[in-house]
Amino acid sequence: MPEQMTETARLLVVSRESAVLRPLWSLADSNSWHVESAASPWDALERVQSGVAPHVLLLDLPRGDGDTLHILRWMRRLRPDLPVIVMCFPEDADRKREATRLGAQEVLVRPFDENKLESAIGRHLGKSGSTHADLDSQDIEQVGPDSFFVSAGPAAQKLRAQAELLAEADVPVLILGEAGSGKETIARLIHKLSIRSGFKFLKVNCADMPAELLEAELFGSESSLIGRAAAGKFERAEKGTLFLDEITEMPMALQTRLMQVLQDKLLVRRGSEKAVSADVRILASTSANIERAIAERKLREDIYYRLSAFTVQVPSLRQRRGEIPVLLRHLMHKLTRRYGLDPREFSNAMIETSQQYSWPGNLAELESFVKRFLVAGDNELAFTDIEPTVEDGPVHAERGSAPKAASRPGESPALPKSLKSLIQSVKWEAEKNAIGTALQKTGWNRKAAARLLQVSYRTLLYKIDQYHMTASEPAMPPFNGEKFSFQGKGNGKAS
Repeated sequence: MPEQMTETARLLVVSRESAVLRPLWSLADSNSWHVESAASPWDALERVQSGVAPHVLLLDLPRGDGDTLHILRWMRRLRPDLPVIVMCFPEDADRKREATRLGAQEVLVRPFDENKLESAIGRHLGKSGSTHADLDSQDIEQVGPDSFFVSAGPAAQKLRAQAELLAEADVPVLILGEAGSGKETIARLIHKLSIRSGFKFLKVNCADMPAELLEAELFGSESSLIGRAAAGKFERAEKGTLFLDEITEMPMALQTRLMQVLQDKLLVRRGSEKAVSADVRILASTSANIERAIAERKLREDIYYRLSAFTVQVPSLRQRRGEIPVLLRHLMHKLTRRYGLDPREFSNAMIETSQQYSWPGNLAELESFVKRFLVAGDNELAFTDIEPTVEDGPVHAERGSAPKAASRPGESPALPKSLKSLIQSVKWEAEKNAIGTALQKTGWNRKAAARLLQVSYRTLLYKIDQYHMTASEPAMPPFNGEKFSFQGKGNGKAS
């Protein structure tokens, strides 16, 4: 049982079977847990929504049950931070992947002993009380099945206030911002806050398909591959919201038809002459330079004026550096739930390093980095796809070549341009501090310091020379007591 739990751990178990409840009551007595039972998943959902939320939810799947798992989808929307343990019979064990995808942290297959059950609950009690405590914040709100808006800083809070105002006005909106900055998330937020939130939110990426397919996708067709009329996204989004991503990539002929929909609220399917009502709100976005797009005839001027009466500028991640610690932890939490993996912790040095990087790919690049870090940890694989960058854009370098922005060990680094070189500079600094601390503890007895660091004497001498260290130099404590791999000549590793 984790020692950091300062309040009584609350467990909610969805089961009617004494074979499940009896061992839980026994474990509750020995661990001072408070256990409540719910007769049905919907009863549990109501309790979580209206009462004091449990620290862990245990969901017992009846034999051959095909519907109970769907409660996980609703529970994830209501309390994305709540750990869920699913218990099932052996014949339902093949549903483990589905349960994990829907939000379960762990699946226990019967029969299991009390020790295994106690261990599983203990693991998730530890997580619920610490790792994701910051995710209860009102700064994070869910806007889609797997989409969240984070407003932990001034730029994002201003953006949310804009979205709230635009949600009240049932008019088209143009959303501008760099690629990967979160334009779709803003569109989903506007939809969620609007009176249309009870109806569909549909997205079409105008850059993803050729003109003929895009036309059928948007406007529908009287004759489809299945031999009958097919409704387009305009009709399917009736009374809801249609998000047109990268609108400057839409062919001009289709922009003409879009203009008719914006003006008349009517559309005509391809191959038909009958006009159909189109009661749908249009939200459009682009990462292109608008003036250039109009000059190069990639965007009709009249469509621009129709959309640009209300414009939202989504800030880049460089303008949200203060939010990066929250974003990193939020993305780690989101991805561990999606893939059913244990989370990795970001050190203070890693967070500070991430705040210095320019993130040219914005939130999309940040999520890709967290995904690689979750899988690979603190090694080269986590950084292989991130190229050296400057503020104005990417600088292409040979893969495997040293980042030009990184400085030599022992020197104060100029600001490194890539995350990979930033991480390297942090490691160099941490390694130097670890050596300095060991030398200080041993009164600069190099052989004793080498034994303390668990490296060869030759390696330590090389490192002292590499970092230009002298006995008069004050030592600093290493970062968070982390382990460091010495990368110079000689053998051995410091731990």
